[in-house]
Amino acid sequence: METTLDTKRHPCFNVAVKGECGRVHLPVAPKCNILCNYCNRKFDCVNESRPGVTSAVLSPRQAVAYMEQVLAKEPRITVAGIAGPGDPFANPRETMETIRLVREKFPQILLCLATNGLGILPYVQELAALGVTHVTITVNAVDPEIGKKIYSWVRDGKVVLRGLAAAELLLQRQLDAIAALKSLGITVKVNTIVIPGVNDGHVADVARAMAALKVDMCNCMPVYPNADTPFAEIPEPAPAQMAELREEGEKFLPQMRHCTRCRADAVGLLDADRTEEFHGCLSACSRRAPGGADKPYVAVATKEGMLVNLHLGEAPSFQIWENNGQGFRLVEERPAPPAGGGSQRWWDLAEVLKDCRAVLVNALGETPRAILEDCGIQPLEISGFIDLGLKAVFLGESIEFMKSRSQGLAKACPGSGRGCDA
Repeated sequence: METTLDTKRHPCFNVAVKGECGRVHLPVAPKCNILCNYCNRKFDCVNESRPGVTSAVLSPRQAVAYMEQVLAKEPRITVAGIAGPGDPFANPRETMETIRLVREKFPQILLCLATNGLGILPYVQELAALGVTHVTITVNAVDPEIGKKIYSWVRDGKVVLRGLAAAELLLQRQLDAIAALKSLGITVKVNTIVIPGVNDGHVADVARAMAALKVDMCNCMPVYPNADTPFAEIPEPAPAQMAELREEGEKFLPQMRHCTRCRADAVGLLDADRTEEFHGCLSACSRRAPGGADKPYVAVATKEGMLVNLHLGEAPSFQIWENNGQGFRLVEERPAPPAGGGSQRWWDLAEVLKDCRAVLVNALGETPRAILEDCGIQPLEISGFIDLGLKAVFLGESIEFMKSRSQGLAKACPGSGRGCDA
C-alpha cells in the first residue's frame, strides 16, 4: 500500500509546524562543484553553527543506521534532508543511494534536498519518482555580471569555469532545474545569500525572476563571514536591512523568516535543536561498517603485515582478519584479482571479499568504492597500524587520526576546482 505523504509537515516550508515537526540532515555529500567567495570548505567542526559544517560524513548505509537511531530518540522527526556539507549533486551516487534507502526504510518520511542547482537536472525525474517533495536551490543572482563576483569557480564535469562564463552556466542550470522541478509538482524554495556591496541591491530582482518560474518561497539569508575567504571582511547585514529586503521580496514571493541557518548535520526541531546531543551518535555511525552480523572478517591492504599502507589497486593480496572474542587473529591471505579488466576487476574483488564487512586501504578510486559499497563492503581509507584500524571496525573506536591524507584533502580543500576528485 502506497504511503501518502503530508507535505505540510516540513518545518522549514511551514512555520506553523516548526514547534512540532523536526528535521534531520544526513551529511553524505562532502564534495562541491562550485566555490562561493563566502564559503570555507573546512567543514569538519563541532563548534560552528552554519550551513556547510558537519562533525562527520556518512555513507548511504551509515545514514540509514543513523536515521534509525535518531527516530528512536526523537520521533517528532518528519523530514530527512541532504544539504551537504558540499553539494548533493557533486556527490550524485551517494545522494541518490541515500534517498533510495531512506525511502525504502522510512516510507512516511518527507525527503528534501538543498543544492546550488548546477548538477540536479539529470536527476529530477528520479527524484520525483522517489517521492522527494521539497528542494531548495541557492540563487544569489539572476544577473551573471553580479554572479561572477560571488563565485570563484564552477566545475562542470572535468571543465572548470571562472568569471562571467561560470556565472552564466550556473544561472542557466538553476533556471532549467527550477522549471523542471516545478513541472513535476515539487515544492521549490530559493535561498538568496545577501552580501552587502555585492548583491544586496539585487534581491528584489531575484525574487521577481523566481516568482515568474512559480517558485513557492524565498529565504533571504545574511552572509556569514568566514575566515580565509574573499568575503571574510564583508560584515553580516544588519537585522533592519534584512527586514527591509524581505519586505521588498515579499511583493513577489512568500518569505521565510524562521530560518536557523542549519548545519549539514542538523537534527531536532527548529525551536529545539539537538545537533550537539546527537554528535556522538553521528560519529559512531560514521565509523560503523555494514553487515557486521553476517560478515565476520575485515580485509587489509598491507605490504608487510603491520601497517595499512597500500592503495586498493596496488595490493596483490589482502590479509583477512577476525575478532575471535579474545583479540584479533589473522585468518588467511587471499590473492586479489589481476589488474586490468575495467570495473569487472572490482566486482571480482567484491566476490573475493564477500564475507568481509570492511576493507582497510591507504586509498582507492570512486569506481571501486561504489562497487564495494554496493556489495556491502565498507572501504576505509586510513594510514597506520592494522590493529588500530581493526579496533575501529570491530569495536567502534575512532579512526579520525588515521584517515588518509589524500582523503582529507579531497573532502576539505577549497582548491582550484581541479584536484579534489582525483
